[in-house]
Amino acid sequence: MPQLNMVQAINLALREEMARDNRLVVLGEDVGRDGGVFRVTEGLFEQFGGERVMDTPLSESAIAGAAIGMAVCGMRPVAEIQFMGFIYAAFDQLVAHAARIRTRSRGRFTCPLVIRTPYGGGIKAPELHEESTEALFCHVPGLKVVVPSGPYSAKGLLLAAIRDPDPVLFLEPTRLYRLVKEEVPEGDYTLPLGTARIVRQGGAVTVVAWGSMLQRTIQAVEGYDAEVIDLMTLAPFDWETLLASVRKTGRLVIVHEAPLTCGLGAEIAATVAEEAILHLRGPVLRVAAPDVPVPLARLMDRYLPSVERIQAAVKEVLTY
Repeated sequence: MPQLNMVQAINLALREEMARDNRLVVLGEDVGRDGGVFRVTEGLFEQFGGERVMDTPLSESAIAGAAIGMAVCGMRPVAEIQFMGFIYAAFDQLVAHAARIRTRSRGRFTCPLVIRTPYGGGIKAPELHEESTEALFCHVPGLKVVVPSGPYSAKGLLLAAIRDPDPVLFLEPTRLYRLVKEEVPEGDYTLPLGTARIVRQGGAVTVVAWGSMLQRTIQAVEGYDAEVIDLMTLAPFDWETLLASVRKTGRLVIVHEAPLTCGLGAEIAATVAEEAILHLRGPVLRVAAPDVPVPLARLMDRYLPSVERIQAAVKEVLTY
């Protein structure tokens, strides 16, 4: 199998699915002739033409609104928002329309839409280019939120998202775009949405992470009897895998790069407290970003959870 980075894996998924399903269209700012700001859609315009790979005006609300209309009418749009920090202009479209179409129409219509957007820190870009506000969207019923942690999962999850009958927000960790390579099969395979994966078996502590934080978590637990879970789908997330692991280990550390307060880690901790508190041998600890706006480049390394901070949390809960 070819060794691909995440950019190449996502491009391969789009290319193969566009060839398989002529309902699939790609739209967004600079996704056509330029191939996207990170070159994720490079070559698609040349292969499939301007009717299926469409450059749009600089209007996130218009991109989302047009894609919703396409999806309701039977197409399979994959819309790119150039950075997650720009997605707030489309929040109304996604929350008030895309996520509610199935309920509003009493099941007569669905919205098979994928919104792709780079997210998260680590490339030291300007303001609004390194946001990690996934919790805002995890709160919205009817909207799925998916985050791959590597090239293999990126392709499998994206294919599953495109084929899902409901809207999916597909968050691509910018830091991972070209950081790692993995074997990625050519041809058709999907990873089911709503299912986490155990990437490392262990018996003393469970550590949950997603996106670019998974790589740092795996480094941090080296030498510890830690079970590491890659959540992959944030909404809805895989309660069964998480709770089974916590009941086995008795300890839990949650790692995410979004701000601490009201982050998804709080929901995970609350669920464990409700469903598995009698199995816990120590407090549930969260390692997250501080509750401040994303800083400029010079402070980014101090803002994001580091290997050392994750390791300190694991040590703390193991010695409680």
